[in-house]
Amino acid sequence: MKTPLHALVTGASRGIGHAIAMQLAARGCRVAVHFQQNRAAAEATLAALPGEGHAIFAADIGDAAAVEKLWREVMTAFGRVDVVVNNAGTYAYHPPLTTAYAAWQAAWQQTLATNLFGPANLSHLAANAMAAAGGGRIVNISSRGAFRGEPNAPAYGASKAGLNSLSQSLAQKLAPAHVYVFCLAPGWVETDMAADYLTGPRAAEILEQHPLGRVATADEIAHTAVFCALDAPATMTGSIIDINGASYLRT
Repeated sequence: MKTPLHALVTGASRGIGHAIAMQLAARGCRVAVHFQQNRAAAEATLAALPGEGHAIFAADIGDAAAVEKLWREVMTAFGRVDVVVNNAGTYAYHPPLTTAYAAWQAAWQQTLATNLFGPANLSHLAANAMAAAGGGRIVNISSRGAFRGEPNAPAYGASKAGLNSLSQSLAQKLAPAHVYVFCLAPGWVETDMAADYLTGPRAAEILEQHPLGRVATADEIAHTAVFCALDAPATMTGSIIDINGASYLRT
């Protein structure tokens, strides 16, 4: 019987991460479901995953020591990790002209710690283990905000731009070791975290940005992430894939 691949998905208890975990499991992977605080949601995801051998792991991705502990725990439980999906992220509203300096600092520190330093630390651990094992894949979930900017959450846009650059730097360095790195840049996605925006006062404005007349679904993002994790040719390493329904086009 073919040995299953092992995948770690951060922020897998709900939304895009949940959808990615579900689709990886449906493809036969054993999935490490990471969560930070919502154990009940993580356990619900675990119970819903098809197949066997999955497990849940708690960690604050913004804490370097916690990331290292998470990696040790997953490696102890699974023996190896073939795929890492850096999906966990945070968004803090902090418009520059109306945010107090202390709150501004806090937003930047929290956002960069979770959205950039966390994936960088986890990618470092994964890359070294994968290179020693003969290869692997890292998929990072970025945002169209890395390109278009985020006027009311500049730390978010900056963190995702940094994640794009990190992905491409790693892709260049790790390719000879058969470790391939991909980056997805979604726009608005239909998740519970976005529900207040998609049904609130800005709903019409958001939909007007989308020629499709709707935003992406979590399953659509997951389908693309799983393609990168399992099927994409090696020559795609370093790619940043726009998946925003033509709501933002870059050249």
